[in-house]
Amino acid sequence: MTGAPRRAAPPPAAEPIVTRWWRTVDKWLLGAVLALVVIGLVLGLAASPPLALDNGKPEFHYVKLQAVFTTVSLCVMVAVSMLPLAAVRRLGVIGFGCGLIALGLLPVMGTDFGKGAVRWYSLGFASLQPSEFMKPCFAIFAGWLMAGSLERGGPPGKLLSFFAACLVAGLLVIQPDFGQATLVLAIWGVMYFVAGASMPLIGILAGAVGAAGFTAYQSSEHFARRIDGFLNSEVDPRTQLGYATQAIVEGGFFGVGVGEGSVKNTLPDAHTDFIIAVAAEEYGLALVLLVIGLFLLITLRALSRLANERDAFARLAGAGLAALFGLQAFVNLGVAVRILPAKGMTLPFISYGGSSMLAAGIAMGALLAVTRRRPQTDVTEAFG
Repeated sequence: MTGAPRRAAPPPAAEPIVTRWWRTVDKWLLGAVLALVVIGLVLGLAASPPLALDNGKPEFHYVKLQAVFTTVSLCVMVAVSMLPLAAVRRLGVIGFGCGLIALGLLPVMGTDFGKGAVRWYSLGFASLQPSEFMKPCFAIFAGWLMAGSLERGGPPGKLLSFFAACLVAGLLVIQPDFGQATLVLAIWGVMYFVAGASMPLIGILAGAVGAAGFTAYQSSEHFARRIDGFLNSEVDPRTQLGYATQAIVEGGFFGVGVGEGSVKNTLPDAHTDFIIAVAAEEYGLALVLLVIGLFLLITLRALSRLANERDAFARLAGAGLAALFGLQAFVNLGVAVRILPAKGMTLPFISYGGSSMLAAGIAMGALLAVTRRRPQTDVTEAFG
């Protein structure tokens, strides 16, 4: 007598995408970003009301806008972080192509808003700075090219990525924006090193960048003026650097008190490029060290997770994105304490700005996506 036929076992239920995302995403990176966002909103409350009143707007006009930018940025970050590697790569390649077109059209269709550098598109109700979006897209695009070169019979991706970096840097220099151009080249240098470049070759490339900087100093009055101001031992107290330096000195370790700072009344860029000066004056060195620690955590934590990553694209693109956050924060903070020449570079997730905030969300979303735990990571950690 034969037994009753066995019923086939039902297929395992697919894990919901949100559940899988939460299980695999790096909680430390996520927490550090949320901490930076909170700090940015608090500093926005301190820095932006004087500017809003001077411009004839409600006192908390810029704070409300920053809250909107932050909300959109976080939503974009989470959405991008849920993407598989193939979709992240596709997003970066498409974004890089669109970014090249946007940068190329800036001299014709862009505006300088009276700041002497054509870096924005005026949309009437808002402005758009394409260089902010180009940086994360470039890191992903260059990672794709370099990863291809590591495959047997693959294209000369390292060389092609170098040409891409030079092209982007050249378009940025035309604006002129030497700071962003240098940052793009530095990101490429980090990725090239991770891809296996030798130190002598890195030294030669660094020398070439230095030679290009000397040529820019000789040929660009704008660039030379900034370098001369940086090298001058005397700081004009009526300049932005002078106001920022005085604010940092006045703040001490614990600050002068919430709302008691004065630098926000004199610095035109207190809510953007020099927001760390507001933090130092009102909240002191304690908050500045916390901000530095959070950026270090993001950079080093991402790099440590990528060290065990077998997928070449994830490893290289992730290294570029981590370098983007670390280097941009270093430049912004370094300008405020005058260890670097003045550059118009925002502090990610803290400075005011729609383009900056949205681009930071895209970049961090991509970094979270490439550092998510995948099966190969579990195996590596188990045997390593």
